[in-house]
Formats: sequence, structure tokens, C-alpha cells
Amino acid sequence: MNIFMRHLAPEMGQDQTKQQIEKGLKLYQSNQTDKALHVWTKVLEKTSDPGGKFRVLGCLITAHSEMGKYKDMLKYALEQIDTAREMEDPDYLTEGYLNLARSNEKLCDFQKTVSYCKTCLNMQGTTVSLQLNGQDFEKALFFPCKAAELVNDYGKGWSLKYRAMSQYHMSVAYRKLERLPDAMECCEESMKIALQHGDRPLQALCLLNFADIHRCRHDVDKAFPRYESALGIMTEIGNRLGQAHVHLGVAKCWLLQKEFDKALDSLQRAQELADGMGNKLCTLKVHCLSEGIYRSRGQLNEVREQVVKFLQCVEELELYCGMCGESIGDRDQKLQALPCSHIFHLKCLQTNGTKGCPKCFKSSMKPGFV
Repeated sequence: MNIFMRHLAPEMGQDQTKQQIEKGLKLYQSNQTDKALHVWTKVLEKTSDPGGKFRVLGCLITAHSEMGKYKDMLKYALEQIDTAREMEDPDYLTEGYLNLARSNEKLCDFQKTVSYCKTCLNMQGTTVSLQLNGQDFEKALFFPCKAAELVNDYGKGWSLKYRAMSQYHMSVAYRKLERLPDAMECCEESMKIALQHGDRPLQALCLLNFADIHRCRHDVDKAFPRYESALGIMTEIGNRLGQAHVHLGVAKCWLLQKEFDKALDSLQRAQELADGMGNKLCTLKVHCLSEGIYRSRGQLNEVREQVVKFLQCVEELELYCGMCGESIGDRDQKLQALPCSHIFHLKCLQTNGTKGCPKCFKSSMKPGFV
């Protein structure tokens, strides 16, 4: 009976759809999340406007991402892709694939994430390349600071969640710059807003960052309980990458206390999570820390084993220039990321004189035709 009644109910036109979406946004920004979700769900059921349907799916994707409900986020992202295909609009389809990439990233399915991101780049037909400067945290700090500046200047009516995220990213950047008082101040502001909104994923990230800040201060007594709290929330919401980062942080704390067996135990837990996700970067960090422990103990066989595994990760992650073969991790080296996602030393590309990606060109050459 309810099914028939739903079909008999009047559909929403474009103007009414827009009004209801805006109503949901106002509710969401005033921290009335359940009411906002109710409004958007009703819009999704009744609207006859494909553009409106696409937009309301975007709202649902963002809301479920911030709530840590990543499987629901993925469900709406898939529905958004179907809607974009019906509209036959490349811009909508590109945005849909980007949301699909974000959903898979939250679920720690990084292979799919990369695949969908590449789909976005190919659809845009972009020829823009990105210049990078190794691990230049001073330059990296520019972006979260600029985001915070934009929020302060133009975002008076925006959700506080945007402010919270910008403060969190600034905190992480400040911590890596070893500006720990600034890092703590930004993280406290982010945590305050996250608690007000019941934003569990952001609370977990802030707790992890608090713990990392205390660890950088060599205050492990304050770091350990915050790592534990972060791990509890991340386990609850299914953030496996966050759990791995917690175990890495705990291992570093044990290293500060010269508790090598406990450090290795934490690294093993991080390794298991990294293997389950296929996250090579996390695995690389595990091998690097493990190698240092075994070296300090004089266990040369274990050292060699960790070095081999470390180099395998470097090879798989392609953390070397595809032209000269040298590392791309040095701080002062200028790098060039091409649209295909391959990275080279800028100087190598400039001296090579070839157009396009040298690595893609080599892989396209078949044996016997070189």
C-alpha cells in the first residue's frame, strides 16, 4: 500500500527541489543533522529534476562522510554516478567519480581511489601539471592557512565544520614544522567544534594529532591515553588507515622509552592493517622504523630483511625519478607531476626534451618493436 501511495504522491519540480535542498542545508549548518537528512531523503524520493537529484546526493555524500558512515557515503556516490550518466553531462560525471574516489578513500580501498581519480583527470582532459618541492612543509602550510583565511573572510555563514577542518589541517602542518604551541592551539579549536557537532571522525583525527604533538614533546604519559581514545573511535567508525597511524605513533612512543619489543608489537599491528588495505606508504614507514630497531640491536639478518622490504615498497610506490632512477624524497629537489600521475625531477624533464610522459612512452613500447 505504501509503495502505491508513494507513486501517487506528487513529484517535486525544479524550484521546489531547490527550496528543499536549501532548507536541508540550513538545518545541517545549525547542527540539526537528523532533520536535514530527513528533508534530503524526501527530496531524493520525490524530485523529478535530475540536476536537483544530483545535488541532493552530493549533500548526502558530504553528510555521511562527516558522520563517519562511509558505506552509506559509497552508496549515495554510486547513485550519483548513475544520475550523472542519465544526464550525459561530463562535468557532473567528473564530480560523481571524484565523490566515488573520496568514498573509496574513506573505506581505505586505495586502488579504486586512484583509479577513479585517474578517471576524473582523463575526463577533464587536463594538461596542467603540478610542481612539487619534496617535503617542503613551509610551502605546504600555505594551503591550510589560505583555506582558513578564506573561511574567516567569506565564510561567516558557512558551517563551522569547514572551520574545524581547516584548523585541523593547519595543526598537522604546524606539528610537522615543529611549531608545537601553534599546532596545539589549532587542534584545540578544531576539537572544540568537532565536539559541538558530534563529528566523530574529526574527533578521532584531533585526538591522534594531540597524541602526536605530545609525542613530539617527549611527553608519552599524555600521548598514550590520547592514542587509545583515537583508536577507540577509529575502530568504531571503521577508519583502518587511522588505526594504522595510531599504532605507528604508539610504536614511536615506545621507541622514546627504549621499549623495543613493545615498539615492534605496535609496528606488527600497523603492518597487518596496512597489508589489509594495501597501503604501501604505511608499510614503508613500518619497515623503516623496524630497520632502525634491529640495527640498534645489532640483528643484521633482520636489518637486511627490512631493507629489502623497504626497497620493494619504494619500487612499488615509484618513489624515484623514472628518468635518472634517484630518490624523489629530498627536501630541496623540484619535482614535476604529470597528468598521468608519474613524477620526475624537474631538471630531468627539462634536459630530456621529450614531450609527454617518458615512463608512459616506455611502457607502451612492445618488445620487438623498440
